[in-house]
Amino acid sequence: MKKLLLAIVLTLAFAVPALAGSGELYLYIWSEYIPDEVVENFTKETGIKVHLSTYDSNEAMYAKIKLAGDGYDLIVPSSDYVGLMRRQDMLLPLDKSKLTNFPNLSDKFTDQPFDPDNTFSVPYMWGSTAIAVNTGTLGEAAVTSYADLWKPEMNGRLLLPNDPREVFAIALKSLGYSLNDTDPAHLEQAYQKLKALMPYVRVFDSDSPKQALLSGEVSVGVIWNGEAYIANQENPEIQYVYPKEGFSMWMDSLCIPKGAKNLDEAHAFLNYLLRPDVAAAISTEMGYSTPNAKAAEFLEPEVAGNPIVYPDAATAAHGEFQDDIGEAMKLYEDYWVKLKGSND
Repeated sequence: MKKLLLAIVLTLAFAVPALAGSGELYLYIWSEYIPDEVVENFTKETGIKVHLSTYDSNEAMYAKIKLAGDGYDLIVPSSDYVGLMRRQDMLLPLDKSKLTNFPNLSDKFTDQPFDPDNTFSVPYMWGSTAIAVNTGTLGEAAVTSYADLWKPEMNGRLLLPNDPREVFAIALKSLGYSLNDTDPAHLEQAYQKLKALMPYVRVFDSDSPKQALLSGEVSVGVIWNGEAYIANQENPEIQYVYPKEGFSMWMDSLCIPKGAKNLDEAHAFLNYLLRPDVAAAISTEMGYSTPNAKAAEFLEPEVAGNPIVYPDAATAAHGEFQDDIGEAMKLYEDYWVKLKGSND
């Protein structure tokens, strides 16, 4: 079904105006976050060649853009980093007149506090970070909460994302705090709790964590829902568990960094991604949720009704969106260096 939807995208005749620019586009995006066929189809329709580079964390993307200053036309930061980069004057405002497909987006995901009126960002995908469990090795009831990750039987069987915000969310939620907490005393408690978990961690991976689960290298992993969706498709014993303490939700957006040279091409690509058929194809292939309301008619029931991809309202109510935590991020990062050092 994935291939069928992508084939529809490859053949639907939505004309994209020819551009007088360079015909090149430099995209800097998360690993395994856009189907090759979608990019190839864009090039076929427009003649614009897409040069794709990838990263595995917001921190890596931010550092590179901060240091390099230019070289990329589109980046895909999470909501907290959109807010950070907007405040630091690192982004260019969008030309909404070139984004005729923008109204396809659901109002639930636009005009957010991190970027009022979407001056600098276009929602790309949203999702959750929760727990993938190999029930074939651990059993159905072994993990129902973040607290279960500290069980002795998880020692050496655990995967965590290579991401300080996501890892601290585990401890903060298990302590009953917000995952956006900035109280130094609460962060100290979370750090101490995570210190006890570090010996259990077999691998940190934000590139393709599903591989360690599928290979059997680990039995449980805190991963993004798209990775869990693909792993579950290959091995149904790998189940996605929304922990009872609550869990992290996030949204990634497309932005044009200052220094971008191919602005017409960037806007053409943004408008293409906002097409409902394209948005549906990306959601189907990647296993993440699209903020594109018009895409629903292109989603097959097995995707639209899959709780890994689209949790029901009752489940989603226990999720908490990541927000910008301002200067507190420095404390997170300091503790993160200590935690990673203790795990070497």
